[in-house]
Amino acid sequence: MLILGIETSCDDTAASLLEVRNNSLKVLSSIISSQIKLHAKYGGVFPSLAAREHVKNLPGVIKLALTKKHLKDIDVIAVTRGPGLISSLLVGTAFAQTLAWKYNKPLVGVNHLEGHLASNWLPQASNNQKKAATNNHLPAMCLIVSGGHTELVLMTGINKYKLVGHTLDDAAGEAFDKIARILGLGYPGGPAVAATAAKLKVGGEKLKIKLPRPMLHSKDLNFSFAGLKTAVLYLTRDLTKNKKRLSPQIRAAIAAEAQQAIVDVLVIKTILAAEKYKVKSVMLSGGVSANKLLRSELENASTKKGLKFFRPKMDYTTDNATMIALAGYWRWKLKKQKTDWKSVQVDANLDL
Repeated sequence: MLILGIETSCDDTAASLLEVRNNSLKVLSSIISSQIKLHAKYGGVFPSLAAREHVKNLPGVIKLALTKKHLKDIDVIAVTRGPGLISSLLVGTAFAQTLAWKYNKPLVGVNHLEGHLASNWLPQASNNQKKAATNNHLPAMCLIVSGGHTELVLMTGINKYKLVGHTLDDAAGEAFDKIARILGLGYPGGPAVAATAAKLKVGGEKLKIKLPRPMLHSKDLNFSFAGLKTAVLYLTRDLTKNKKRLSPQIRAAIAAEAQQAIVDVLVIKTILAAEKYKVKSVMLSGGVSANKLLRSELENASTKKGLKFFRPKMDYTTDNATMIALAGYWRWKLKKQKTDWKSVQVDANLDL
């Protein structure tokens, strides 16, 4: 069967065509129109601008995703209905509803976070050997970490989730963005902070910079990154008094320590959660899962505890429609919800 996925939860306009045959996946297309350059000057996503770009770009993106197929060939349409920016979500769902009505196709509303969880099941575009649904590695402790979310989710089966930890303020990706802004590194913050941290010279000037690891020793599995952001702000203020400028090495040292602080908290809390719930594996997903330090340290920590570790291919770390197509297939297969076009409702604060 063929599933058309549509994703417009934030600032990426995406469409994908996913084929499921004999429980095996084949990605026929995955098209993403990024708005990063448009929003960079604002230091973050400008909601009304993002929505206007979705309106402009979505028809062309879907046309490219269909490749040699026609909408009449599609079996199911899957669209992100939340969480996300309400104005962006409305564009994608309205377009999907129109297509479902016009071509009389089933329409499945998908939780964006479930899409990120599904990304660990996705193959490379050239690989059709990955299974569409398997419980072999479950239960799993899943860390979803992005610009808008930092959550620990216990996954015991397809569509069976329990939230066991979450951020109390800023998400990890949001913290990266704000720290990058403080240091004047540009947007998006995650890649900017990582690139700057990589410039730190080993064995060079001794830099004694230590930043807090918020809630690292709390008795729960929740996160907090607002304090880290504030610590970076105060540190840079102290270092730039009397019109002093941060040297490249000082800036790199702050970036490296901030990145390490975020990764330390994410890794330690995830492993604690994995041990508490006695899972078989650890799964990483979300935009921040592209961070090489996080991928490496969480894999090492999981392996030391005898846990299997999974993370999405780099192509599927950021928002994409292929993960939405797969999550939509899961829901369609389990017949857990209505699939008529009228039933899909947008919810900007949708829980998993």
